[in-house]
Amino acid sequence: MAGLVLGPLLRYVSDTEATVWVETDEACEVAVLGAVEPTFRVEGHHYALVRIEGLKPGTEHPYDVRLDGEVRWPPRDSGLPAPVVRTLAGEGPLDIAFGSCRVAVPHEEPYTKTKDQDERGHEVDALWVLSEEIARDAGRRPDLLFLLGDQVYVDEGSPETRARIEERRGTATEPGREVTDFEEYTWLYQESWREPGIRSLLASASTSMLWDDHDMSDDWNISRSWVEEMRERSWWARRAIGCIASYWIYQHIGNLSPRALDEDDIYRQVRGNQRAEDVLFPWAERIESTGAGVRWSFRRDLGATRAVFVDSRAGRVLTEGDRRMVDEEEWDWIVDQTEGDFDHLLIATTVPWLLSPGLDRLEAWNEKVCDGAHGPRAARAAEKLRRAVDFDHWGSFSKSFRALRDLLGEVAAGRRGPAPASIVVLSGDVHHAYLCEVGWPPGEGGGKAPIYQAVCSPYRNPLSKGEQRVIRAGFGKPFTKIASALAKVAGAEDPGIRWRLLDGPCFDNQIATLHIDGRHSRMRLDKTTPGDREEHSLSTSFERDLA
Repeated sequence: MAGLVLGPLLRYVSDTEATVWVETDEACEVAVLGAVEPTFRVEGHHYALVRIEGLKPGTEHPYDVRLDGEVRWPPRDSGLPAPVVRTLAGEGPLDIAFGSCRVAVPHEEPYTKTKDQDERGHEVDALWVLSEEIARDAGRRPDLLFLLGDQVYVDEGSPETRARIEERRGTATEPGREVTDFEEYTWLYQESWREPGIRSLLASASTSMLWDDHDMSDDWNISRSWVEEMRERSWWARRAIGCIASYWIYQHIGNLSPRALDEDDIYRQVRGNQRAEDVLFPWAERIESTGAGVRWSFRRDLGATRAVFVDSRAGRVLTEGDRRMVDEEEWDWIVDQTEGDFDHLLIATTVPWLLSPGLDRLEAWNEKVCDGAHGPRAARAAEKLRRAVDFDHWGSFSKSFRALRDLLGEVAAGRRGPAPASIVVLSGDVHHAYLCEVGWPPGEGGGKAPIYQAVCSPYRNPLSKGEQRVIRAGFGKPFTKIASALAKVAGAEDPGIRWRLLDGPCFDNQIATLHIDGRHSRMRLDKTTPGDREEHSLSTSFERDLA
């Protein structure tokens, strides 16, 4: 008799449609709200993405999950409430929670300690605390949840997975305790998503996901020389194929609408296929070897709010002197998505567009030195620095930084449709949270919609006190002046805009929420507040109107 391994996860939701993702322990038919889908099989693992249509807009639809006709979620006598599909309405308020970086470790000591108390410490999971608050008050549940990178860590945390790796193949040779293939990736996802509270949250909040470096490897695609070095390692191809295939299954397909799924050739071949690895693995190998083959970016229209999710990892152009965050074809697609009539535009990209001004200028300096501004010896040293301190945000890809600046300026000025009430770039990655607002040169900002960078990280992976001091310095004027001078000497272009810090930086395990109602928008950042297991809560770090 079939059972659930993971899920249900509520993924795409519109006014009349939804998809629900599950992993099962054997082949079966999965039924949700009368829609039935056969599982597909990948190396002994079974999955289904159930497509539900004809739902009533603006309505909560409680559901259960049936495998071959038998109810398997919620479990009998579990006390868990039935999950719900909350369809979108054409108008009315919308709560969007977002953040990134969540290491899966148990909710017990030493893992609940700080990093300064114990190197294994990660404090308390903000998503887990949110799920506890929702259990007490369903009104705390967001309509949508954006997971902006590092849903799993190939190189950190997950003690159960590390023990299984040790037992399976040992860790004496590279890559040691890190994940190497598809099977081990499935263990990471199971350890990250199977806790009952997390499952309950993901079952009722429509979730959109993007990957970042730790989903694949620390510093993934930071530079061309990094890629060349990794491809020389005997285990890398197996890791990359396993990552791409598992990301497509566990994260990407749930981002897509039923219409987009119908247009996806790989999905058509995989759906119901009992040997789907014969499709997925060769396809993933082609992507790893050529860097092409799929667009991971996608769009969601949420009533009068448009959300464009930009993959800022897999499609990078790494040519020295011509680095770009995405290639030309994907950039053209992004530009097309910003045209239209909407009240709010959200650009979700895992790595921040706007760092602290000092760190942004330091990244611009580093890019120029890597490209040879101060000679080949300095370029080699700059490459080492780029990897050591993770200089791989938009500031390190200056052409893409300026292209996004100009594009958002056009939208804000109403040159790509009626000007929205707000434009917000949502990001994670950097293990701190802040909100800043763009300022234009004199004479250029009049009448433009406000543009913000909103960063929320981590859900669960906080910085040590020493690391926090470095970040605070990056927001300071002395550091900014020095970094700006270095960038100017190296020939880096001025960013063409300025941005002022409105709130932050904040260094807790935390989760941010955008509350959108008509042309009004407000951001709130909540942090975990320590207590006994039953007393953990979220408290507000800051709250601010955006429009």
